[in-house]
Amino acid sequence: MSHDQNFKNLILDYPREAIAFFAASEAVGLDPSVRILPVRQEQLKERLGERFRELDVPLLAEWPDGRRAALLFVLEEETEPRRFSIHRLAHYCLDLAELLSTDRIVPVVIFLHPGSFATRLRLGGDLQTYLDFQYLAYPLFQTPASEYYDSPNLVARLNLPNMAYAPADRVEVYAHAVRGLLTLEPDPERQIKYLDFIDIYAHLDENEQVIYRQRYAREADTMSGFAERFIQQGVQQGVQQGVQQGVQQGEARLLRRLLASRFGELPEETLRAIEGADPDTLLQWSDRVLTARTLEDVVH
Repeated sequence: MSHDQNFKNLILDYPREAIAFFAASEAVGLDPSVRILPVRQEQLKERLGERFRELDVPLLAEWPDGRRAALLFVLEEETEPRRFSIHRLAHYCLDLAELLSTDRIVPVVIFLHPGSFATRLRLGGDLQTYLDFQYLAYPLFQTPASEYYDSPNLVARLNLPNMAYAPADRVEVYAHAVRGLLTLEPDPERQIKYLDFIDIYAHLDENEQVIYRQRYAREADTMSGFAERFIQQGVQQGVQQGVQQGVQQGEARLLRRLLASRFGELPEETLRAIEGADPDTLLQWSDRVLTARTLEDVVH
């Protein structure tokens, strides 16, 4: 899955938290009564060109009592700053303003990797500026991770691995991100979903995974135990619903994670065995994980 899709999912699942974190200055007036609604991209196809639709889904903030006109937040993730085009973003915002008949738009760009990027676009002649466009730039790579270790904002906690920290602190950053996920997100399915998000961006090596399990044994065991229960429930529900292929793919993925958390990096032959196993076999293997001493005790 691309970084762009990862952040689309994050923004759609946690729109209020995303605005509060990435556009804090504009989020001050968003009290609990304000509804945050995604503007679905299919609604934009009639008027916006194909090249604009890869941008993240805009979010519309509406005040039910009509105190203010709706405010549109446009959040875009840009992995490499050199690829960012302020002209494209300005064009997109102007198109949205025309399409939705609004001039209340807050553009936000989230940068993952270091690099230079334009922050202002001015068009005009010798005497006057006729277009002056700016946006909120959020360079995650410059944001100190330690300042958000205990943040109550789940989007901030999930993005700790994307922030600035010393390589020696990677395990600690990972631990604070996982702890935030476990304490701030009660939904089991989303916990599994966003553990993936953390893993993708933290990218712990095998040695760091061992250190994490040693230093944070309770949380590692909690996540492993939860994942095992989730595997069993998912397999059982999936079989009952008759969606064998979908269950196999989803539960194989979760079993890989559970085994990697317990035993470290998995050999190729184990990965092949998991991919070829049916849901009943995956269930049998998941039953063995907590009591098994070796990987071979689980998958054989």
